Amino acid sequence: MITIYKSTPEGLQTLKSTSNGCWIKAIDPTEEEISQLEKWGIAPELITYSLDLDEMARVERDDGYTLILLRIPHFQGETHDIPYTTTPIGIIIKDNLIATICRHDSHVIRMLINGKYRGFKTAKRYRFVLYVLLETATRYLTYLREINRSVDKVEDQLQKSTRNRELLELLKFQKSLVYFTTALRSNEVMMERLQRMRMFNQYAEDEDLLEDVRTENQQAIQTTNIQTEILSSTLDTFASIISNNLNAVLKVLTTLTIVVSLPTLVASFFGMNVSLPGEGHPLAFLGIFGFSLLLISIAVFIFFKRDWL
Repeated sequence: MITIYKSTPEGLQTLKSTSNGCWIKAIDPTEEEISQLEKWGIAPELITYSLDLDEMARVERDDGYTLILLRIPHFQGETHDIPYTTTPIGIIIKDNLIATICRHDSHVIRMLINGKYRGFKTAKRYRFVLYVLLETATRYLTYLREINRSVDKVEDQLQKSTRNRELLELLKFQKSLVYFTTALRSNEVMMERLQRMRMFNQYAEDEDLLEDVRTENQQAIQTTNIQTEILSSTLDTFASIISNNLNAVLKVLTTLTIVVSLPTLVASFFGMNVSLPGEGHPLAFLGIFGFSLLLISIAVFIFFKRDWL
């Protein structure tokens, strides 16, 4: 889907055709929409790079365009094998317009449309890029907090668990953190190159904003690294806890099996079709029953002393 926006005194307006200072937003474009983008002067390879889910963050600059490829976070859903992943977005600066091309509709783009940043203007193309970078770093930190809360919930369930379901849930979040780490590091390298290229040195405010973006991105990298280490140790710890919980259950079941088998053993002796001492005594049943209870009491006492019950 292609939407064209332009900042006006009344706010962000939707246009039907391109004009100077407009923003072309393309989300998972069809073949016809890709052809339209090419008619507007966007090279096919730039569109291909932006839609390639495995493309890494980088900057390309030519006489006719500037391509900034950024990896942004993407939430796929709690039930997905990898709830949080990353996807590339291409920011193409060409002539007097700017275009963003992405496979998925992202919160990063929605926040710009919703007016989160008051200084956002489609005509200020380099400021536009900085706001996208800043919102990307902010969105990473937001998702990291959500991952942390989800992990805490799973940890509470793991303390008394004997199943692997909770461990698999933690493994899903660990995979998400790996994707985040890779994407954030590639974004950091890309931002360092942007700073060396001095694309944002025209205004001091833009240089300060770029520093803020890099600070936020580095904070996201550190947070991701910390959570990855904590989650790895948590997985190892709770794997041992599940094993101990299972051993405790088996220990109790084995103890109960032994206790129950004692009266069965006594009854099997006195149930044989042979002559037995006291078989004619009127209190023989009570004696056998009492003897069985005595054996059970002794076994329970021994197991309790050994902390098996």
